[in-house]
Amino acid sequence: MPIIHIYLREGRSKEIKRELLSEITAAASRTLGNSPETIRVLLQEIPDDHWGVNGKPISDRENG
Repeated sequence: MPIIHIYLREGRSKEIKRELLSEITAAASRTLGNSPETIRVLLQEIPDDHWGVNGKPISDRENG
């Protein structure tokens, strides 16, 4: 059973996350040869205060 873990910044709509889950599952199924029912996709949303680039939170970088 393949398990795919994806980290995302917070803020995307439910519709976009549904589409991502569907597309990732389809791609993994085609590539790995597993049926979609056996594929698990985990989306983990990370707040901008908990996501750093160049030693600073993204929230700091984007706000100034």
